[in-house]
Amino acid sequence: MSTTSPWFGRLALIAAVLAICVVGLGAYTRLSNAGLGCPDWPGCYGKLVVPHDQNQANVAFPERPLEAQKAWKEMVHRYFAGTLGVLILWLAVLAWRHRQDPLQPVALPLFLVALVVFQALLGMWTVTELLMPLFVMAHLLGGMTTLALLWWLALRRGRLVTPGVDLAGLRPWVLLGLVVVVVQMALGGWTSANYAAVACPDFPTCQAQWWPPMDLGNGFTLWHGHGLNFEGGVLHNDARVAIHMMHRVGAVVTLCYIGWLGVAALRRGAGTAIRPLGAVVLTAVIAQVSLGIANVLLHLPLPVAVAHNLGAAVLLLSLVTLAHALTPLPGERM
Repeated sequence: MSTTSPWFGRLALIAAVLAICVVGLGAYTRLSNAGLGCPDWPGCYGKLVVPHDQNQANVAFPERPLEAQKAWKEMVHRYFAGTLGVLILWLAVLAWRHRQDPLQPVALPLFLVALVVFQALLGMWTVTELLMPLFVMAHLLGGMTTLALLWWLALRRGRLVTPGVDLAGLRPWVLLGLVVVVVQMALGGWTSANYAAVACPDFPTCQAQWWPPMDLGNGFTLWHGHGLNFEGGVLHNDARVAIHMMHRVGAVVTLCYIGWLGVAALRRGAGTAIRPLGAVVLTAVIAQVSLGIANVLLHLPLPVAVAHNLGAAVLLLSLVTLAHALTPLPGERM
């Protein structure tokens, strides 16, 4: 007899939805140049809410005068992230209480607690290290990882997609697809963190050249030391172009591989739940590449840039769902 909490799957789904909101808010905060809207952490100018007294705030942090609009963007993101952390802790408590049930995942909820603590540290370092690209990119990847693992828990416990299809040979290719997408998200995060998204204002060329001068060495130097303010970027043009072009190359690789994977799922999954999932994967990767091109041609409008971040999350979740559908639950056979 199962002793699993009936709330576990529901809570995992709620947390996954909230994680999508956190990812979107994080992108909106970063892309609207509000990442340093609050110069301290976890509060804002020493308060748990954005202070009303601008003069007092400016005295406390004279190097960064209060801009209330940017500060509120940052704090709303923190409030949502903090709420998500509480939900993840609740998931871990439920998992531990029902750990005797062989169907109850325990290790993954506990790992998520550790991950969200590390995410909080990355959020702090992002502020205290003045938007150092390494921490900004790691914070993005940590948020995407949290989202993907919560979605996996929701799928496994909520049974949103039923596994059991005999297509195990496709599973390793889906896992490779996840690696490809994560690498491309890292490139995208590095592009955004180094303000390189507008380094190439034209498409398909870059600065009117197919292969412009690039400085890969400086472009992909991860650590620049302490004491620099990275707001607005510190790299010269050739380094930013190198970052942007590598993101484009990654987009081509991602489109080709994930496109092939989506078509393979469509063909091999005929008559099963795999076929519509293949269609979702294929649609998601085409939409994501289209949003990337739109960002270049439209010169990075905020709504399109945020949509591009959310599109990466949707593509990631579609692959996680496909991987889940090809993975049996404990005690099931495929």
